[in-house]
Amino acid sequence: MFTRTARLLLRPGWAEDARALAAAIADERIVRNLATAPWPYSLRDAEAFLARPRDPVLPSLLIFERTNGDPRLVGACGLGRRPSGSVELGYWIALPFWGRGFATEAGTALVEIARALRLPRLQGSYFIDNPASGRVLEKLGFEPTGITAPRQSCGRGTEARARLLALDLAGELAVEESLAA
Repeated sequence: MFTRTARLLLRPGWAEDARALAAAIADERIVRNLATAPWPYSLRDAEAFLARPRDPVLPSLLIFERTNGDPRLVGACGLGRRPSGSVELGYWIALPFWGRGFATEAGTALVEIARALRLPRLQGSYFIDNPASGRVLEKLGFEPTGITAPRQSCGRGTEARARLLALDLAGELAVEESLAA
């Protein structure tokens, strides 16, 4: 699955992306805010991430800034199935690209993909010491669930408190179906 936005190209990662991926994520300030990425993050970690089996329906995408030259890897995003069966939206942006709206732009594209897949609900979470990530989710329409709970952070090597948010898409599906009837 590929998608483009005004400034970004979102596409699956390929083995050839391993060096750029390892370089983009290799900052503890990024990895500590992710649930599954280890710290330190190595080329071997990037190769393993790119080689792992993917869900055939839910996208796992690298984010590239579209330029007049070669696109630049700025992060990654995706929809992933949690052990509970719920679908979670996740993302990270490389440090040099923070504050430019790329997470919101990529997240908007993922929400549109979720709508196209007719998913009824998305979850999102952020570690409470990373409020900027919470602001991205709120811009995407996610609302707090009132749940704050410990969540494992491989990069931190421990659990950290995280807030859970959700985006209800089922209401949109019901309206769409009633209009079609």
